[in-house]
Amino acid sequence: MLSPEPCDLSFLLCLPDDVFGLVSRFLLPRDVCNLSLCCKSLYALGSSEKVWFTQCDMVGVVPQKDLVEWREGVSSYKSLCRFLLSVKPLLGIWVNQNPELGNLVYVMPGFVSVVGCRIIPQELGPLGIQDGPIQWSSVFEVIGDFDGSATFFLHGREEGMDYVYRGSVKYIDESCNVLLLEVQPREQDNGSNLLQSRSLDDSGGTISGKVCRSNSELSRFQKMGGNDEAMAPFSKLSFSDRRKLLEVTIGLLRQEVSSVAAGPLFPRLRDDCDNFQKDLVLLKERRAIFCEMNNLGSGQIDNEEVSQGAVGPMQLELDDIRKSCYWWKDISDLLNKEDGHIQCTKKKCLGGYLWGSFKQIVGRSSSINESHTIFRKLTARREIKHARLEDFLRSSDAIGLSLKASTVKLSSYRAWPNMPDTWFALYKMPLRVPSADQIYVGLWGGTFGWPPGIPSEDKPGKALFFLLLSYEESQEQKLLIATKILEGTHYVLHPNGSAMFIVDVNQPSSDPFPWDTNKDSFSVDITHSFTGEGISNGYGFRYPGSKPGTLFVFQNGILAFVWKDTRAVLTLQRLDLQDILKKGERVPSLPPINNFSYLTKSYSNVFTGFPGASTCLPSPR
Repeated sequence: MLSPEPCDLSFLLCLPDDVFGLVSRFLLPRDVCNLSLCCKSLYALGSSEKVWFTQCDMVGVVPQKDLVEWREGVSSYKSLCRFLLSVKPLLGIWVNQNPELGNLVYVMPGFVSVVGCRIIPQELGPLGIQDGPIQWSSVFEVIGDFDGSATFFLHGREEGMDYVYRGSVKYIDESCNVLLLEVQPREQDNGSNLLQSRSLDDSGGTISGKVCRSNSELSRFQKMGGNDEAMAPFSKLSFSDRRKLLEVTIGLLRQEVSSVAAGPLFPRLRDDCDNFQKDLVLLKERRAIFCEMNNLGSGQIDNEEVSQGAVGPMQLELDDIRKSCYWWKDISDLLNKEDGHIQCTKKKCLGGYLWGSFKQIVGRSSSINESHTIFRKLTARREIKHARLEDFLRSSDAIGLSLKASTVKLSSYRAWPNMPDTWFALYKMPLRVPSADQIYVGLWGGTFGWPPGIPSEDKPGKALFFLLLSYEESQEQKLLIATKILEGTHYVLHPNGSAMFIVDVNQPSSDPFPWDTNKDSFSVDITHSFTGEGISNGYGFRYPGSKPGTLFVFQNGILAFVWKDTRAVLTLQRLDLQDILKKGERVPSLPPINNFSYLTKSYSNVFTGFPGASTCLPSPR
């Protein structure tokens, strides 16, 4: 048996960077990193800018021209690749059940960043979807640091002013389907009893420092075992505690947005060369301001800053948090008093019970020992289901906002996930690429009426619908399901996530199309038609019914579903949201928490306060 020949690296090392860049297309980023660890010569080859430019291009987040421009904001293409790989799972369509008109957030590339944009429920003007300005508002952005790390900024509007709220990107799972807004304790610094805290002063500068644990906090931390395993996670807190903690944290973190920082979040289309270059200049200025404001890429904080008193009043110390939402100690002190008939005028929530009701129970008790017993039973009942806010707060001396992208097992019905109503979260909708056997999958948009896109005299605009089309196969059926994710009416007609129509693509229809011409007075050219059912009134709002109809496919790619009995028609065309948003019109955001995840049940348009509010559209029957 012949022994293997020794590996000769000379051939690999003599390859030009351009050639090795082409070879590296067959390697993953981790393979390039492992290759650079072999020896000094391969380290230089594996650190080549051209090699990592190729890797960035293979990630597929932005085209090559954008990569060259984004490179100016990071230290190297390797750092840029690190950022692109981390944020790629965020790209796409995210939704929430509330409000029922639709809560559609599309995450797309910005400038060395990704931006979450909410599509506003609206009417479609006479210019149509492709040419008319679609209204949207900003929700959040994740900005790439100089070394490729990511920083999270929540957007919001309070009292007529635009603010950003800085946080960390805790974790982004490659197959994430849930995006969570949380409050997380700061991590310990190299095992010492110091926690890092950063915030912004009113003048726009960065206030940085490290907060030492007090002796009492150290004692409690040691009692808990001195590790993170004993820490109560944010997700285990009750809904009221999580909301209160988010409100207080956001209130301390908010930073007013300057006129330059309020500029564009992404450039316009490259076809508009002049405006594209202007936007690029503004984006670079905006990024420079954010880097200066928030000290992006500056590394660790010097102890000298702490000794010189560089910790400002906006620093997120938990003493301030406890003053706002930590009331367990107040209740304990109240119960420890000798007077068993203490009056309390404020109502505070205690594990689902009102403090006023708890006072009446205490008043009927014959002794303070009975009060203690009742209190222990109530708190024990609360702790079975939820972690205590006290345990969460005492585990750290500094906290901050966190964006967490996780993979969670969720049940679904007809392509729409069942969403917990107490999570501050967005849920990802799979945006599949059309294939030979599933040619209609993807995002479609349109309006009711024929010809499509032409307003009538009594209705200057038509409600815009966004539908996500997907397939579901069972036995001999191959169903095409059109899930509603946005409805531009003033008051919702059908639940968010409803199937506007379902057709069997294996069952052709013989029904004729009701009209002979289109908006240009040309004859309609139909290539396919399928039998199915369209949504209609049912047993109340939550349980709509269905009636027979037909889906028609036209030569130009337009889809039209016609309800058989009423001849109501919903016309659809395939959408590219990124291009549409780049031509869109930005409108003010909601307050920060509601801006990320609107949890209040609503059947009307909560994104009002701007021109172009839509009117009600009759439901097809």
